[in-house]
Amino acid sequence: MTGESVVQNVDLIISDIDWLITVDSGRRIIRDAAIAVHGGKIAAIGKSADIAKGYTGQKIVSGRNTVATPGYVDCHLHSSFQLSRGLADEANAQSFLFDRMYPYEAALDADDVRISATLAATELLKHGVTCFVDPGNYHPESSVEGVMSTGIRMIVSRSSFDLTKSVMGLLPERMIENTATALERAEAVLEKYAKSGNPRLGASASFRGLNNASDELIVGLDKLAKKYGTLLQTHACFSYSTHDSSIARGGLAEIERLDKLGVLDERMLVVHSGWLEPQEVAMLARRKPSLVCAPSSSLHNGYGNFVVGKLPELMALGVNVAIGSDHASSGIVDMTQEVRLACCCYKEMRLNPRVMPPETGVEMATINGAKAALMDHRIGSIEVGKEADVVLFDTKRPEWQPLINPVANLVYSATGDSVRDVFVAGEQVVADGSLTKIDESKLYDEIPVAVMRFSKHLKVDQMVQLKWPVT
Repeated sequence: MTGESVVQNVDLIISDIDWLITVDSGRRIIRDAAIAVHGGKIAAIGKSADIAKGYTGQKIVSGRNTVATPGYVDCHLHSSFQLSRGLADEANAQSFLFDRMYPYEAALDADDVRISATLAATELLKHGVTCFVDPGNYHPESSVEGVMSTGIRMIVSRSSFDLTKSVMGLLPERMIENTATALERAEAVLEKYAKSGNPRLGASASFRGLNNASDELIVGLDKLAKKYGTLLQTHACFSYSTHDSSIARGGLAEIERLDKLGVLDERMLVVHSGWLEPQEVAMLARRKPSLVCAPSSSLHNGYGNFVVGKLPELMALGVNVAIGSDHASSGIVDMTQEVRLACCCYKEMRLNPRVMPPETGVEMATINGAKAALMDHRIGSIEVGKEADVVLFDTKRPEWQPLINPVANLVYSATGDSVRDVFVAGEQVVADGSLTKIDESKLYDEIPVAVMRFSKHLKVDQMVQLKWPVT
């Protein structure tokens, strides 16, 4: 025995990180840190000097002048809506859905969805998102094809409706299905993707909203979610219109209806959750589904989720709350900006600067999101044994300086544009701001072709709100 320490060879070392925000159980922040990665998982974290003594890496990436965080988990992003920017501005909830987005969605073919989903994944990755939950569309296979090419993680769904008419409007004919067909097609997606063998791909059961879903569909999808061990997700309580129409139609508010049907539990993902009756707050605190705050969506469309929402109080009651960017038609697909909106809008509405501190916002975008996606045992924090989803933010930028409190700078000053490098399971999928697995220039060439194709089926001149003259 020589007493010499054994140096372990690993796949990757991210070295000399100025600030490492781990979001681990102790919420440690490590200065001059390094991460050793092997087999896609975190083998060690600690001071750079200590990691250098115990590990050598086949690949070394310098983290100098960066802040490192866990990869963001965007818990609600319609990847098929990525080509809809500019088509749904200044529209109320009814017009947004039935005059703009549903006709847009019905006009897409499979290749349009592939291009849209690839663009969505590209924007997410370049802004530090390593996993997202998609509420579904009618070409899930195309979504998977586009998204998986980029290296990001995805939970795919097939969108389900079975009631063609609600108080708010009538669905396009191409989106109409009966209950049996909707359940059959949803199960086909779960069968194919829930246990695909691809660790970056999962699946979920999804009904788009309560006003266009029968009790039979909701209960049937819940049974499928339990059968395949997946999430059940839906939009709920996002505007006064949906809240009021639910009561008008069946005498129950949306969360009340879910509770009565017996589907409201910790495997459910409820998006928006702003317009709640008092008794629904108690139901959420008791059943503890995960809720998703979608800040830019509410602000863009004036839904009022910050005016009437109770997410800070629900978090205090032990309810898990994550964040979603929702869709490109509300502008940003940038989780760093979404976190700032979530924190600051609740401060404003409560007239209380202590509400929603930046640490809470970072938790919502990382470990809370991982829990909502049923993946917190794998991702959401930088801890030994977890998969190495890591983001490096470039701090040699004016918005990051001076760097006294990295959590405050991240939430209150930075945007996703300062993301430099992104790793998913230890694979570098963004390097110096560019994707490594796809040709972005080819994607940008495909986009106008797709827009021209689906625009033929839309009244774009009635959707686009150009109020200033174009010459």
